[in-house]
Amino acid sequence: MLGSVSIVTFAAIFIIVVALIYAFSGGSVLITDRLGRLWQAGGGQQKVTRTLTASRQQATAATLSLLGKLFPTSTEQGAKVDPRLVQAGYRRPEAASAFRAAKVLVIVTFIAIVYFSGIWHGNAFIAFMIAVVLGFMSPDIWLSRKVRSRQQALRLALPDALDLLVICMEAGLGLDQALLYVGQELRIAHPEFCEELDLVNAEMHMGRTRLDALRSLSTRTGVDDIQALVATLIQTDRFGTSVSQSLRIHSDDLRTKRRQRAEEAAAKTTIKMLFPLVFFVFPALFVVIMGPAVIRLYHMFVEQR
Repeated sequence: MLGSVSIVTFAAIFIIVVALIYAFSGGSVLITDRLGRLWQAGGGQQKVTRTLTASRQQATAATLSLLGKLFPTSTEQGAKVDPRLVQAGYRRPEAASAFRAAKVLVIVTFIAIVYFSGIWHGNAFIAFMIAVVLGFMSPDIWLSRKVRSRQQALRLALPDALDLLVICMEAGLGLDQALLYVGQELRIAHPEFCEELDLVNAEMHMGRTRLDALRSLSTRTGVDDIQALVATLIQTDRFGTSVSQSLRIHSDDLRTKRRQRAEEAAAKTTIKMLFPLVFFVFPALFVVIMGPAVIRLYHMFVEQR
């Protein structure tokens, strides 16, 4: 009887937690989002989503244009910032100027927070210096996180793209047609990678050679796995070997790397769990275990006095 009650209670709590997560996620759960896009491929909901996305992109483009006019950049300064912005997915000409403007706005915001909160009364120089440093570094930290997030998405999309590319090559398609087909088929599952493939195809249609377009892909993404893939394709095209066989070997090597990365992440979990255990779990355990004994000892010493 007690076991059945425990099972029912656990099931009820699990269902409530899952329902709350689904309710507060707002449709942002990855699996739900992807299934919804696949299920409503031709429905009106997708049209509404596309309309909202287009309006949001237009508003973002207008803001970038305005900030770009307010904070113009020289060619040398733009060249220094452009690689990180391109790797993060921002390719508009005003992106470098907008990034500089964001730095200025964040610095002003931090200074205003320090001034109006009264923190500067203790030591004005140190308070405003910390505000300026944090305001200057915050956009760089945010951009670095965006670059890492996009590179991780591209890295996770590469195995699926390689498998489909090998199938297309073995079915008789050329490399250009196979890249175009992969970019069309994986658009819902991996939009970032398909966007990069669309740029590669667009560059080849504009007259650039395949090798130059692939080198541009390697520079634009900054992902080591994509750089290795580009090097493999360039060597295959240069030496005239089988492209499908080279891609299959590269796909096997990529799976080995993924397994090694998973093993490395699993080996790091023990070190990462050490600090939460020491600072959060062990104190609570000590309070629960030693608390009654300490209280009893306290009462014994008080009664003896």
